[in-house]
Amino acid sequence: MPPLDVTITVRPVRLADDDRKRKGDGGPGTAVITKTRPQTKRPNLYRVLLLNDDYTPMEFVVHVLERFFNKDHESAHRIMMHVHQHGIGECGIFTYEVAETKVTQVMDFARKHQHPLQCIMEKK
Repeated sequence: MPPLDVTITVRPVRLADDDRKRKGDGGPGTAVITKTRPQTKRPNLYRVLLLNDDYTPMEFVVHVLERFFNKDHESAHRIMMHVHQHGIGECGIFTYEVAETKVTQVMDFARKHQHPLQCIMEKK
């Protein structure tokens, strides 16, 4: 088989005037690399709420607020009274995963102590 005769021609890329200004020397083999940053958005927030019932002792609710929501005694008592008077009260606002964890912790703790306390979360 006879050898093949192949010719490769390399031509420089022609740049617009604006591109030449940005490239600096404008010589072949130079390139501009741009890094794009993805747009980040804030995560959705969820309200963690306690629901009133006729059986859970008020001091237990205060204890739950102090233990799981890091409330001082005065704030915990105020929230507990709001729950008692209005039927529902906000314990805090968290991202989905944190809110879900708090709800689970409160519900498990209430069941362990044989109280019917209900804790829910809702999108803010």
